Amino acid sequence: MSWLFLFPAGREFFLATLAGVGLRAHKNLGKLARRQGEGVVKIQQSGRNSLRNVMAFARQHYLLCLGGVALILIPPSLAVVLGFDMTLGGYGTSTHEANSQVVALIEGEQLVPPPALPPAVFATVEVEQERPMLVSASRKWDEMDPVFTQTLLQVFKVMKETHGYDMAILEGYRSPERQNKLAAMGSSVTNAAAFQSWHQYGLAADCAFLRNGKIVITEKDPWAMRGYELYGQVAESFGLTWGGRWKMMDFGHTELRRPGVMKRHK
Repeated sequence: MSWLFLFPAGREFFLATLAGVGLRAHKNLGKLARRQGEGVVKIQQSGRNSLRNVMAFARQHYLLCLGGVALILIPPSLAVVLGFDMTLGGYGTSTHEANSQVVALIEGEQLVPPPALPPAVFATVEVEQERPMLVSASRKWDEMDPVFTQTLLQVFKVMKETHGYDMAILEGYRSPERQNKLAAMGSSVTNAAAFQSWHQYGLAADCAFLRNGKIVITEKDPWAMRGYELYGQVAESFGLTWGGRWKMMDFGHTELRRPGVMKRHK
């Protein structure tokens, strides 16, 4: 830019050019502002016209509008008044929905529970360390809800035929008295008191794996931990809630939640 000071003619030319550019920019900005102002006015006019049309329609068809509002508001209002349970109790919610083909499979095929295992299988030191009082737990399939029973049997079938894991039920139905006894042992066993667990409704079960005729519960075993991960995936594909996703993880636990079941006992 030093040539401007050496050649006065060049300096005058540059300044004139700069002034011309500024003048044209000012004119263009003025035109743009006027156009935008006209656009805003048109939008405002259009909005007012639309509002007037809506109000006119509402006045002419007020019964239809009232019916639409009632259709939207009445169902949730009835739910609140009648005390319908909108939420499910428990430690967490399942983010998985049952596959429709899986549901159809459950409805079409009735599986038979496996033979009961000898009580001694559940009385070992290893099992007692992982699950206190398991010897006295109920493992009777017929004490559980029939739909949940068939669903769990289907899960067992997939675990065996697809993943090679033999599974055993550790505890199904649990009485309120037993639930309170377990709760009294501390949060490391359970945080749920009587009727706060789906076990009391026959809609939950704790399960583990069978290996060489022994129950394997511990999560420190890599083979068992891989089995729990697969078990959770399969159970959730059948629409069950898996305890492995809870903050207080319970990898062997699955349950079938039903709206309003727990509310009856609160």
